[in-house]
Amino acid sequence: MTEPTEIEVVAPNLKRRLSGVTATVVRLIPVQARMIGIRATGPGLPPELPHIPLSRAATLPRNRWRVWHARRNTEMALGLIFRRILRRRYRLLFTSAAQRDHSGFTKWLIRQQDALIATSPQAASYLEREATVILHGVDTETFRPSEDRAALRRALGFSPDAVLIGCFGRVRAQKGVDLLVRAALRLFPERPEAQLVFTGRITPDNAEFADGLKAEIAAAGLSDRIRFLGELPWAEVVRHYQALDLFAAPARWEGFGLTPLEAMACAVPAVAARVGAYETLIRDGETGSLVPPDDLDALTEALRRWLDDAGARNAAGAAARAHVTRNHAIEGEAEAIVAIYRKLLS
Repeated sequence: MTEPTEIEVVAPNLKRRLSGVTATVVRLIPVQARMIGIRATGPGLPPELPHIPLSRAATLPRNRWRVWHARRNTEMALGLIFRRILRRRYRLLFTSAAQRDHSGFTKWLIRQQDALIATSPQAASYLEREATVILHGVDTETFRPSEDRAALRRALGFSPDAVLIGCFGRVRAQKGVDLLVRAALRLFPERPEAQLVFTGRITPDNAEFADGLKAEIAAAGLSDRIRFLGELPWAEVVRHYQALDLFAAPARWEGFGLTPLEAMACAVPAVAARVGAYETLIRDGETGSLVPPDDLDALTEALRRWLDDAGARNAAGAAARAHVTRNHAIEGEAEAIVAIYRKLLS
């Protein structure tokens, strides 16, 4: 199929460092580009992504309407500037993942939009306007089980015989990293095969938090089995998903939370708190477990169950992969969003 060449949609990304929103733009646009003329704009995006400079987004000809698809306040504000001050013909669309009351300024920006998307029913309930709920999906060709997990683990520096738990994302209290570390400190002394790996950036304001956890781990003599790998290139993150036996996402709060879905696409069951969209994504007992937020005892018990039952882990991993492929493939998300674009442009 020939890809569209006319620019019909501009998707801004006004944050240089990798974030969940940036990851959404990076994974969606190549799929959407097969359906509609879409370009990203902004810093920090991979060079292979369909892209135009911000200067061009601000000066596109007025010969037709286009969609400006914002996902942050700054992007909503810039879209308004382009339309009202520079007189560009943009229809304004905003996607919200936040599950909290918005500030007065954000509410004002939301009222200026022509249409809204929410990434979960919970996020929609905070918008005070009608929104189309479109759940995130994942690329099930990128996120898929490894053909040789033992060889992959050796290449990544893990024992093929380990029972490997992963938690990916920024290292901070909001993500429940401390809860997961303390659950591991309870469980690992009696389970010498268990290991835990974190990937994700530690920002300066969270350095003391992370250092305190590392000190607890060292005091327990588990520094070789509970490791913080820092921020990794995207391809390496995918390989680490494929190496796991179990994924954990014990966040205290979350906007959407895509990481368990990415893990499940790799046939890895997920243990997550009942926050964000996790209750929608994870089938409790079938593709993983759901626990109350900020509940160390419940998290420990859920992890214990999966650590101690390899057969249940393998069955849940297969069920997780099938569930994601059937219900949460990225093509469905892309098609639903493109339908909103076409409605705005019609």
